[in-house]
Amino acid sequence: MSEIYTIVSGTNRPGSNTEKVARHYQQVFKSKNITPNFISLEGWKYIDKTPEFVQLENEILVPTTKFIFISPEYNGSIPGVLKLMFDISDYKKTWWGKKALLTGVATGRGGNLRGLEHLTSILHYLRVVVHPNKLPISLVHNVMHGTGDFHDAGTMKAIETQIEEFIQF
Repeated sequence: MSEIYTIVSGTNRPGSNTEKVARHYQQVFKSKNITPNFISLEGWKYIDKTPEFVQLENEILVPTTKFIFISPEYNGSIPGVLKLMFDISDYKKTWWGKKALLTGVATGRGGNLRGLEHLTSILHYLRVVVHPNKLPISLVHNVMHGTGDFHDAGTMKAIETQIEEFIQF
């Protein structure tokens, strides 16, 4: 069976570091001849199960076998908009039995570790198998240029390793 990957940039904040990190993940996957779907929650307008959300769910979320969630730290957890995506979805069709890779993004020193654990708990409840190599990217503004390109060799190596492991997962 061929895997279908989808990257979710988990914030609705415009111009976020989260989306820049998510785009970096997209490029790393492409360098491995994998073209993932990309969902940005920037400008997310779904608070109910609208026909547009159902279309997104049916065309992208349901067929996906492996999700990559890039989530910033919001008040010690994940953004409400990311939680809302889970809440309005048909959880059995969309999430059950699938796999996920998690990366936290923060300007602080914790890299959203607490949020990654909260997201892990949510995904476990939805019966998603979470890859154990969860990457907290701390002080993200210090390891990236403003364009979103990483200049920190250690962070780039950690992302590369994480993705390689997830492909084999």
